[in-house]
Amino acid sequence: MEITYTTSAPLKSSADLLAIPVYGDPAADTFVKAVDEALGGRLLAQAATESFKGKAGQSCIAYPGDALPCGAIALIGGGDKKTTNAASRNIGAYAYKVGRRLKAENVALVLPAYTARTADSVGQMVAEGTILGSYKFSKYLSDKKAAEQPVASITIHGDRHVGKKSKKGGAPRTLKASVNRGASIAAATCHARDMVNEPAEFLNPTEVGNIAKAIAKKHASVSVKVLGEKECEKLGMTMFLAVGRGSDRESKLIHMTYKPAKKAKKVITFVGKGVTFDSGGYSLKPSGAMVDMKIDMSGCAAVVSSMDAIATIGSPYEIHVITACCENLVSGKAYLLGDVLTSMDGTSVEITNTDAEGRLTLGDALTYAQQKTKPDELFDFATLTGACMVALGGHTAGVFSNDEKLAKAWLKSADNAGEDMWRLPLTKKLKSQLKSPIADMRNSGERWGGAITAGLFLEHFIKDTAWVHVDLAGPASVSRESGSTMRGGTGFAVATIVEHATR
Repeated sequence: MEITYTTSAPLKSSADLLAIPVYGDPAADTFVKAVDEALGGRLLAQAATESFKGKAGQSCIAYPGDALPCGAIALIGGGDKKTTNAASRNIGAYAYKVGRRLKAENVALVLPAYTARTADSVGQMVAEGTILGSYKFSKYLSDKKAAEQPVASITIHGDRHVGKKSKKGGAPRTLKASVNRGASIAAATCHARDMVNEPAEFLNPTEVGNIAKAIAKKHASVSVKVLGEKECEKLGMTMFLAVGRGSDRESKLIHMTYKPAKKAKKVITFVGKGVTFDSGGYSLKPSGAMVDMKIDMSGCAAVVSSMDAIATIGSPYEIHVITACCENLVSGKAYLLGDVLTSMDGTSVEITNTDAEGRLTLGDALTYAQQKTKPDELFDFATLTGACMVALGGHTAGVFSNDEKLAKAWLKSADNAGEDMWRLPLTKKLKSQLKSPIADMRNSGERWGGAITAGLFLEHFIKDTAWVHVDLAGPASVSRESGSTMRGGTGFAVATIVEHATR
C-alpha cells in the first residue's frame, strides 16, 4: 500500500473514500460542518440517524452524489476530544479498515485537527496507523484472495488547520517529513511483526543473522557481524551457549552497528532477547504455554527491525544492536537443573529453573555490549517474565533502570511514540532470593516479585553504565485486534526505540 502526502484541498479529492476524523460531537467540528454544508445537510443528518458520537472506532458513511468528486465520505470516530498520539495512530488504522470494508482502492484521509505544536506528531502517528492497520500475516494462507488488501493507496491531506498557521498560511512544511517518518517506523514495526509471527522452524538463529545482513545491505551506514558458537565460546559466553545447547541449530550472536555521517554525539546500545523458541528446557512448559513460544524473540525482532528505520531516518548517535539468538530445547545435550555456569564477566550462576533462560542469554549479551561498544546508554528488551504481566496486564511493558535521568528520558520517548510503559522498582530487599549456597547467585527467585528479581539478576551484569531494562512480555503479542494493533506479534517497542535513537 502506498502512502502519500498532499496539501491539496481534500474536498477536491476524487478518491473512492474521503475519511474525516472526528473527536466527540461531529456538529462541533468546523471541517465536518463545511462538508455537511456542501452536501446540503445530509452528512450530519446521517450521523444523527446512526447515533454517531465520534467514539473510538465508530464510523458513519455518506454518499455525496454530485456534490463532491469523492465516491463516499466516512466520519471516523477518534474517541475523547483530547487527541493523544496513540489515538491519532488508531485514526489511521480505522480509516484503512473502513476503506477495506467499502472495497475502496484509494482513500483520502484528512488529518485530525492539529496546532503548530502538535502537527508533526499527528502527521507521523496517522501515517503509522494507516500502515499498521493494514498489517496481516498471510504468508501461509492458501486462499490468496482472503490475503489480499483492497486499499492500494492512502493520501494524507494536511491542510486542515486549528490554531497558528505557518507563514504561507497552509500546513506546516514539516508535515510531509513527519508522514514519511511515520511510514518508516510503521514499516519497521511490520517487519518486527513478521519476525515474531514467523514459525520457529524458519525463524531460527541463522535466519536472524541473514535478516540483519539484509538490513545492513540496504544502508551504507550499517554494518553487521555474526558470531558463531566457537567465537562466543572464546569470549566466555557460557550462559548464553548453555541455553542453546539442547538444539541441533547453532546459536548466533548478531551485532549491528550504525555510524552517523558526522562525529557521534554519544553511543546507544540496544540489546534484544533472541530465544527463537522456548520449550522451557527441562523445566518444561505445558503445551498451552509453549504453543506461542515463537514470540520469545520479540525483543530481538524489535531491536533488529528498528535499525532499518534508524538508518532511513538518520541519527546523530552511534547505534549498536545486539541479540544473542538460540533455541531453548530438551535433549541429551541440554543444560540441567543444578548446573553451575560461569558467565562472560566471571559470575558463577546456579541453575534452579531452565525456563528462566532469557536472563542467562541477556546477562552475557549485556556484558558483551559493555565491553565491545562502551555505550553511554544501554537498553535491553525481553519477553522476560509472566510476573510482569500479572503486575501490569497485557498492554503495558515494565521498565526498570539504574539511572533516573535515562529512565525519565526513555519514558518520555515511549509517551511520544504512543507506547504504554510503566516504571517498576528494583527493590534491593528481593535480591536475597537470588542467593545460592554453591555459586555467586542463582538464576531464579521466588514467585513473588518475579519481574523485579529478573531485573535484579540483569542489573548484576551492569557495571558503571546507565541502563534500562524493558520487560515486554505482555504487549509483545495480542490475541485480538484493536485499533492499529493486529492479532499476533505487535512489534512493540520499535516506535520508542526509533524515537529515542533519532530525536
